[in-house]
Formats: sequence, structure tokens, C-alpha cells
Amino acid sequence: MTDTLPSLSPQDALVAVMVAVSASDAKIRTAELVAIERMVNHMPIFATYDIDRIRIVAQTVYALFEEEEGIAALFGLVRAALPNHLYETAYALGCDVAAADGVLHQPELRMLEEIRDELTIDRLHAVAIEWGARVRHVTL
Repeated sequence: MTDTLPSLSPQDALVAVMVAVSASDAKIRTAELVAIERMVNHMPIFATYDIDRIRIVAQTVYALFEEEEGIAALFGLVRAALPNHLYETAYALGCDVAAADGVLHQPELRMLEEIRDELTIDRLHAVAIEWGARVRHVTL
């Protein structure tokens, strides 16, 4: 697979980050899938995005997760596709997916930490992004 990695558009890379967070605990929850679809359908950054690409990007992420160095390859693709000014956007979308089902599982937290490290998200900015995701997804 790593010999034939597809190139990603910036929007594909954002979707890949969201799918990676969702798949990180090996249990892709309905709430997370709905959150991904909702964000792709409503956020301005995805205004011209073909929603049918979500499945293709997701399959790429799943295939990379099966490989020994797949996570490193995924982040290589994401960094190659995303301009630096969208790194925090990617992290915010990942946080929203993780918070969508109301429970942050350990593998999701580890994946978010990996995203922070790989995309060099400033720690103070990360805390603000995480807080925003938490308050957006709070329930009564």
C-alpha cells in the first residue's frame, strides 16, 4: 500500500484526520460518523468538497492503520496536503469527532496527542481547541 499512496486534497486531509480519530479505538461510532458528515456538509472549508470522497479517504486511512508504519505514512500525507494554517483546523475537527459521542476513549486521546505532535500544535492553542470541543458537545 505505501508504494501507491494517493495524494490528498486539503479537504481530504481534514477528513483523514477525522476518520483517524474515529477509527483509533477500533470502534467507529455512529455519533462520530454523523459528526464527520455534519461537518463536511456544513463547514465552509468543505463547500466544494465531493462528499462521496469520504468513503475513499476512509478506506485509505483504514488500510494505513493495517500497516506497520501506517500512522507515520498517514501524517506524511496529511502534512503534504494541508497548508500550515489549516493544522489547527485539522486538530479542531479531530477533537470534535472525539467528543461527538460524549466519551473520550484512551486510544482517541492518544491519537489527538499524536496529531498535536505531528502538526506541531501549540499547547496553549490545543487546550483552547479541546475546551471548545468539550463545550460544544456537552449534554444535559
